[in-house]
Amino acid sequence: MERAVSLATENVRLGRGGPFGAVIVYQGEVIADGYNLVTSTNDPTAHAEVVAIRRACAKLGVFHLPEGTEIYASCEPCPMCLAAIYWAHVDKVFYGCTHKDAAEIGFDDSLIYQEMRKRIEERQVPMLPLDREYALRAFEAWRAKVDKVEY
Repeated sequence: MERAVSLATENVRLGRGGPFGAVIVYQGEVIADGYNLVTSTNDPTAHAEVVAIRRACAKLGVFHLPEGTEIYASCEPCPMCLAAIYWAHVDKVFYGCTHKDAAEIGFDDSLIYQEMRKRIEERQVPMLPLDREYALRAFEAWRAKVDKVEY
């Protein structure tokens, strides 16, 4: 946790992005770390946890992190980072600050949490079905692919 907070604090000092850091650990060793790069890379998905997951997966050459992988985050993961943590198969998350602490300094994810609980047709961003039958072609191709890599 000390390293995650140190990365977050250093990130503020260097002006690379928000005050967030993350460290990925496997079998007691640091595999990768990351810090928020949203503003310096113009990438709204470059949150500390996502950056760390990308680096860890690239380093290990995998898209699922090994069983027993842990992430130490300076703050409770936002909804996007939480989803990435599940997709990467991280087994345990340790976090410092809470999402309420983050909201107090302008990083408020409450709208996303609220939107996720709504029915799709009630969300603020219109989400409209379009050409489902045509889009199903990609799923049919996946279903028929013999040599696909399952995940």
